[in-house]
Amino acid sequence: MMKRETIPELSVVMPCLNEADTLATCISKALSTIKENGLDAEVIVADNGSTDGSQEIARECGAVVVSVSTPGYGAALKGGIAAARGRFIIMGDADDSYDFNELMSFVTALRNGAELVMGCRLPAGGGVVSTGAMPWSHRWIGNPGFTFLARRLFKMPNHDVYCGLRGFTRELYDDLQLRCLGMEFATEMIIKASLFERRIDEVPITLHPDGRRSHPPHLNTLADGLRTLRFYLLYSPRWLFTVPGTMLLLLGLLSFAAILPSPVSVGGFARLDVHTLLVAGVASIVGLQLVIFGLFTTLFAMAEGLVPIRQPLYSRISEIAPKVGFWAGSAAVVIGLTILGVTTMSWVVAGFPDLVYEITMRRVLPAVTLVALGTQAVFGGIFLGLLDLHRQSQSLELDPPASQ
Repeated sequence: MMKRETIPELSVVMPCLNEADTLATCISKALSTIKENGLDAEVIVADNGSTDGSQEIARECGAVVVSVSTPGYGAALKGGIAAARGRFIIMGDADDSYDFNELMSFVTALRNGAELVMGCRLPAGGGVVSTGAMPWSHRWIGNPGFTFLARRLFKMPNHDVYCGLRGFTRELYDDLQLRCLGMEFATEMIIKASLFERRIDEVPITLHPDGRRSHPPHLNTLADGLRTLRFYLLYSPRWLFTVPGTMLLLLGLLSFAAILPSPVSVGGFARLDVHTLLVAGVASIVGLQLVIFGLFTTLFAMAEGLVPIRQPLYSRISEIAPKVGFWAGSAAVVIGLTILGVTTMSWVVAGFPDLVYEITMRRVLPAVTLVALGTQAVFGGIFLGLLDLHRQSQSLELDPPASQ
């Protein structure tokens, strides 16, 4: 009878790209902590194409090496985690900035029921940043700024959104279905765990200076910061689309209401007339388009499991918004075409006289704006219906065919 392979309690996963300077030290610390505390654990090095002999160093030190051909920090971690067998997983960079002698605080929190345990390097969470361990722009601007945004936008309970030393359960990782292959992988994990209201704990750690000498850090401050901001906005369509779109739409419509009856003088030095109506029309069209994009993004994110489904909101978007869009949009198109038709017929009946633009444009601009807004609303509603139809088809469970 074959002996059944036991599942280790812990897997330590280190992403690696040319870390020959520090890899042996990191593995040694991890294995030492594992031995001292009697842990049933393994160390996995997820190599992302190293050319400096990192793979051989890892094997000689007693780690399991997993080769990941797809480039990217997230891709390396996903490959390493896929190969990990542990019930708990702790990930950490192999540059010796994280001290793998601190593993037990993460293991203890996971044993006590936490699903994600974030390390915190910043004083706000009790952490310590050693001298020279973090650039001033990261310590005082980038990290606190993005952490503040994550706490406000996604109700993240922690104080260090970027910390790469963290532990989590296999169950949580499988449930989150993380997709990012780059540096956003770590951010996606904490955002989705927060949005899905999973239990997140925090333990203070010490960040040490990067121990590598052969090459600089892989992090690109500006590029990775912009990617993080974009990622935040994609997970918060309200601030990317809905809020600015609503403001533009209201500004455009209010400007129309104020200027349409007659020109408006501002402070005796400016006269708002048909040119302002044109700008108001464009603002209204762009504003509605942004609002519709916000609805698209929200429905798509919920349907694809990127964020939890909030049933009342999902129902309003998937069921009510298409109907409102169709009927309100159709009404706007009919009204706009009617105004254009009446204006054109008046011109024809009058014998095609020269147009007085100050008068004609007060009819044509609101008419074409209504047609554009109505068309957007109708087809936007149709597409929302298609998104929900796709979700329903994806979630449909078919009964197995009856046996003959």
